[in-house]
Amino acid sequence: MSFRTPEILRSVILDDIRGAQKMLAGVARMTPMEGSRHLSRLVGAPVHLKCENLQRTGSFKLRGAYVRIAGLRPEERAAGVVAASAGNHAQGVALASSLLGVRSTVFMPVGAPLPKVAATREYGADVRLVGHVVDETLAAAEEYARETGAVFIHPFDHPDIVAGQGTVGLEILEQCPEVRTILVGVGGGGLVAGIAVAVKALRPDVKIIGVQAEGAAAYPPSLAAGRPVSIEAPATMADGIKVGRPGDVPFKIIGDLVDDVRTVSEDELSSALLLCLERAKMVVEPAGASTVAALLSDPASFEGPVVALLSGGNVDPLLMQRILRHGMAAAGRYLSLRLRLTDRPGALAGLLGALSVADANVLDVSHVRTDPRLGLTEVEVELHLETKGPEHCEEVASALRATGYTILD
Repeated sequence: MSFRTPEILRSVILDDIRGAQKMLAGVARMTPMEGSRHLSRLVGAPVHLKCENLQRTGSFKLRGAYVRIAGLRPEERAAGVVAASAGNHAQGVALASSLLGVRSTVFMPVGAPLPKVAATREYGADVRLVGHVVDETLAAAEEYARETGAVFIHPFDHPDIVAGQGTVGLEILEQCPEVRTILVGVGGGGLVAGIAVAVKALRPDVKIIGVQAEGAAAYPPSLAAGRPVSIEAPATMADGIKVGRPGDVPFKIIGDLVDDVRTVSEDELSSALLLCLERAKMVVEPAGASTVAALLSDPASFEGPVVALLSGGNVDPLLMQRILRHGMAAAGRYLSLRLRLTDRPGALAGLLGALSVADANVLDVSHVRTDPRLGLTEVEVELHLETKGPEHCEEVASALRATGYTILD
């Protein structure tokens, strides 16, 4: 990244985070911590969810943005601030700037979710839509900073940002003093770095585990190389942690203090988001659900009590709809079948009756009569069913076969 100075490259200590906590009093909420009986049963130890999805602006980003902007000199505040973000950082910078009376300009990608664009504007930022990927948006924001003198507010690669995010760690220790493991989603690394500084200074016995999406996992190769390494074209539904290169400031901290960085698949992210909605009654974005995905992928590997951080809840409704479908499929809650029937009155009704007896909910039916593969008296039926899980899928298929239906491959 550009705009680097020796001050930016300094590290973060516990006193910085305590100072940030005082600064954030009355600004950031102490978000609640909720127990999860379902996850506790899976892990075999108490599991608590730290709900930063209920923070102002819907994510933890307000903490770091406010501390960074509040620390600017008067002449820097007068010049205004600029940021680049697809969503959470944009809203954090916009609200923090408004609270501090600082003019903010936020560059967002063309095609950014409309609710996030609207929220950023409502928090007071001048929003400019530039570029189709975040790298292009970031370049535009940096060019604006050079031309206007506005202070560029990086989403994760600055000590003040790390210190602000680290206040989450102090809250976790206060709300769950018996914690043994803390799970944190990782993109650029500012959040987990701040939490690690706070927690390890006070409780070095607590394990800090970062979680990345498999398609955007820059930290494992970077830690192996001993330096930040860029990955090409990071790809994941979890846009809040879709970062191609670790930040220089958090990387050193993570290498020293974070015990492990794990990865989760897209299927695991979808299943975790569905679980948060159904079992915890929490609306969580995919990045925020990454910690729950890690628990679901290997529940026996964590020492409890465990705190899983739900880092944000800003998810576009259309994306949520797609992810929930994907999550239900990954959890075995959908079943697709193709069958051939004799083309006679009542044949389809009989099939639907058999599915009703099997307690399968029909979502969609495709009834094909005109296909060269079919005999003169045949029709092909494709069904999409909602089921209760993998075992129920097998029960439905077996019930149909027992009734005399042939299921096609």
